[in-house]
Parts: sequence; structure tokens; C-alpha cells
Amino acid sequence: MNWSEQVVLVTGGTGSFGRKFVEFMLRHCHPQKLIIFSRDELKQHDMRTGGFDHPTLRYFIGDVRDPQRLERAFSGVTVAVHAAALKQVPACEYNPFEAIQTNIMGGRNVIDAAINQGVQRILALSTDKAVNPINLYGATKLCAEKMFVQANAYSGAQDTRFSCARYGNVLGSRGSVIPVFLEQRKRGKVTLTDPRMTRFWITLEQGVKFVVRCIEQMHGGEIFVPKIPSMKLTEIRETIAPGCDVEYIGIRPGEKLHEVLISEDEARNTVELEDMFIIQPAHPWWRKGNWNAARALPDGFRYTSDSNPFWLTGEELQELIAPGASADRFAQPTP
Repeated sequence: MNWSEQVVLVTGGTGSFGRKFVEFMLRHCHPQKLIIFSRDELKQHDMRTGGFDHPTLRYFIGDVRDPQRLERAFSGVTVAVHAAALKQVPACEYNPFEAIQTNIMGGRNVIDAAINQGVQRILALSTDKAVNPINLYGATKLCAEKMFVQANAYSGAQDTRFSCARYGNVLGSRGSVIPVFLEQRKRGKVTLTDPRMTRFWITLEQGVKFVVRCIEQMHGGEIFVPKIPSMKLTEIRETIAPGCDVEYIGIRPGEKLHEVLISEDEARNTVELEDMFIIQPAHPWWRKGNWNAARALPDGFRYTSDSNPFWLTGEELQELIAPGASADRFAQPTP
């Protein structure tokens, strides 16, 4: 894929992922044009004055809830990354209609605009919370996944293809537990939900590189899942806030003890590469030979944060969250 010929748009472009994606694109891919689509003019202003002022950048104020604005923004676009979403679990529980309007109806608007404007490749970001969801955020992302996979049937003979990238918690992003622990450390006391809790972890840099690779390799219809490490929340606390008192507050509504990236039922349609899994769609339009080089998974396979063979150590976590740290060393399991 020749990125220098592409006009790229990212929804939610001023968020944690969007900023890192724009930075990566400018540094490594050099697209013909890069459009930052978001609804907050102040964040766009701060982003521009903070150094994101390259001649190829275009700042486009708009909301994924507005189909007409998306149609205008997608004009001439060849590649789109859909990262806009309401992501805070408590906020989605308290504001369910808003979560549905943005995460589900907004996803539909992106699909319609992309098909109408002839965008060639669209990749939507998803989350481990979409697997067997127990909160509204996860349920909306599950719906979004289903829509983006089946959107390939809507595009039909057009050269417009949709896929998803599903991964775990992002280290250091807004909403991550690490900034919370860093703030609580100042008071000498941190809160934990349950000492058994585990989570999948990925850095922003890893997430962006994974998304770029998925766009380059997608056929349309896949849900891509990277092989990423797990870590116990107690070990994160010991690394980030050693010596602090701990208060256990119990699992909050909508939280799981362990996260799942691939369920046992999904595994039947999933194939494996060295550093990622590919969940293939169970639809008649999918060509079974698209990933012939990948291996089928064994019966009963589940990819869960507590049974993951790849675990992050405290030392590795410190290196990953250090300013300017490179994520390459921990991007995939050691053979």
C-alpha cells in the first residue's frame, strides 16, 4: 500500500489514539492528506498549536452523529480510521441514549458516508469489552463490530471494504488506571477493585502500528486481535505506587474480573498468525481462502486475560510508561 497516494481521515482525531495515529502517519507514512475529524474546536486548536501543524493536515470540526457533515468530510478520502466513541463505562451506563447515538448510530453514519463517497478502506476500533459484554459500552461496541463487518455486504461490488481492530486497555490513555494510581500515589493510598483482577494491556504506539498493519492487509470483514500481554492490577499497583496503602472497593457495576478478546464461540472462525488472531466473518460473501497461511485454533480455545501465556513484568511496565519509551520490544510474545 502506497501511503503517499492516500487521503486519510481519522474520526475522534484529537483523542489519545487519534493524536498518536496522526504523529505516526506524519513521521512514517507521509499521506497525501490527513484529515482530523472531531467535534471539539478547543482540542483541535490545542493540537495545532502543540505542534501538529503540518501542511498535509486538515482540521475538520464535525460529529459522527451528523451524517451530512460526514459525507462532506469523506469526500475524496481513500482510507478512514473510525476511533470516535464514548468510552467511559460509568458515563455510558448513566447516559445510555448518548452512548447509543455516538457508538452505534454514529458508526452507521460512518458506514453510509464511506460507501456513498467511495472510501476504499475503513477500519473501526473496538475493545475487549465487546466480547460477552456486561456493560452498555461493550454492548455498543459489539453492535458496532457487527455493523462494520456486515457493511461489506452493503458495499457489494464497490471497492469499499470494512474491518475492525479489537484490543485491550491502553497504557496511560485517558481512563487508564495508571494515571489514577499516579494521582492517588500523592495521597499515599490507592483503591483497587479485586486482587484477582487481570487485564490485557497495549501501548498507544503498539495500537497505532497494529491498526496501520491491519489497514494494509485487510480483505474486508475481519476482526483483527493482536497478541498482547496481561497483567494483574495488584502488580500494576506495586509497580506504580509501591508502599502505598490499598483500599479494596469491590468490582463496580459493568466490570469483569477478567477480560476476553476471543470467545470460545468466535474461535471456531478464527485463525492465528505469529503475532495476531483474525476472526473471520461467517457470511456467504467471505472467501475462505483469504488467510490460507494462517493456522486454525484448537477446539475450546479462548483468549482471556487470566489464561494468557504472555505476561507483562513490573520492569517492562516501567519501561513502557517511561517518557519516549519504544514499545517495539514488547509488541508480541517471545517465541
